[in-house]
Amino acid sequence: MLSINKATGGRMSRGKAIVHRGQYGYQRQKEREPRSCIRYKCTLINTIADVLRQRPGWTEVKEDGEWDFYWCDVSWLRENFDHIYMEEYVRICHFRNHYELTRKNLMVKNLKRLRKQLERESGRLEAAKCDFFPKTFELPAEYHLFVEDFRRNPGVTWIMKPVAKSQGKGIFLFRKLKDITDWRKDGSRTDDQKDEISVENYVAQRYIENPYLIGGRKFDLRVYVLVTSYVPLRAWLYRDGFARFSNTRFSLSSIDDQHIHLTNVAIQKTAPDYDPEKGCKWMIMQLRHYLTAKHGSEVVETIFQNMDNIFIKSLQSVQKIIINDKHCFELYGYDILLDEDLKPWLLEVNASPSLTASSQEDYRLKCRLLEDTLHVIDMEGRLTGKEKRVGGFDLMWNDGPVSRDDGQQDLLGNGSLVANTHLGCINDRKKALRQLMNPANIKKL
Repeated sequence: MLSINKATGGRMSRGKAIVHRGQYGYQRQKEREPRSCIRYKCTLINTIADVLRQRPGWTEVKEDGEWDFYWCDVSWLRENFDHIYMEEYVRICHFRNHYELTRKNLMVKNLKRLRKQLERESGRLEAAKCDFFPKTFELPAEYHLFVEDFRRNPGVTWIMKPVAKSQGKGIFLFRKLKDITDWRKDGSRTDDQKDEISVENYVAQRYIENPYLIGGRKFDLRVYVLVTSYVPLRAWLYRDGFARFSNTRFSLSSIDDQHIHLTNVAIQKTAPDYDPEKGCKWMIMQLRHYLTAKHGSEVVETIFQNMDNIFIKSLQSVQKIIINDKHCFELYGYDILLDEDLKPWLLEVNASPSLTASSQEDYRLKCRLLEDTLHVIDMEGRLTGKEKRVGGFDLMWNDGPVSRDDGQQDLLGNGSLVANTHLGCINDRKKALRQLMNPANIKKL
């Protein structure tokens, strides 16, 4: 007999026991009751599989075995979320409609709506805080609007991106309308013809033609944000991340060379002179040191404060739309580009940021990131819920801004407290973890 849990929207289960048997008995567990054995499933075979396998007290289950934690892919979520019953303590790694932020067209749509709302409620100055994404049109739906803007700005370079693909797939640059005729919304076709000729949705976006260069090469930043709740909004920022460089010097004279314009590792590793040992990455700490040496600490502090604004505003843009569920969390991968004026631009947000390592340093970073993600999710029930730092994660928003404990004043001199974010700063995560937890409970950090 299937059981329906009204609190979770009537989700039912075959794979999960209806009355939860086994080690935990028949009684529902308290959400923070310590547990010594966690049963997990994982659909990936990269760093997350290694981290889960090495975590003390965690046991992998196969096939239809009962699980407490599932690092699933979005296709599994789409097919199964509405049909499973989950105990209080169960966790899965995606929100049901994560795509509201991670699909390129929906991200822009939600940010535009937030900007209009802020302008209506607080004025243009507040709305301007959302001006961190390039001008964007969805094709073919907004083709005619795009053409109007295209003709008002002759000679501008645009970039086309499929709305739901990653790793640079399907992306290309263009300067002529004839290059995108396949995405034209043709009103002369009959409904039957429209059904037969399916056009994939893309976004046409103003290409940032003046990126900040280091060594003549373009780069963007991959930053990790962990959201454990949308109601209330609770978001954590990871101290580590990396800058992804192109393998070829930047130039606008050749817009067809992906190795110049796309920084995705999946693209760069196909370059003829790509060195897999060296790779094309800097740690964000290295980038922060470089920028500080060149531009000064106040300028760099402003850059990173502007990035904090991007993280918070983007999450707020979907806060009322995301279907919040206490069983869900999301580890987002933000892609951010700096222009030559040191303004950060949001390129996209990834719901499944790559967890495959491109080098030993990359492997270590991702293992630390994932270990600390599990510490924050806290399946073991070790935390109090009042922590502002867990490992390399800093709590940056908890139903409102979170400030640092040290009372440090804003470097810009406006008297406000500095946000509790430390992107690119020292990640002394082991020390932080020891202060939170009994070392006897953590055999391996």
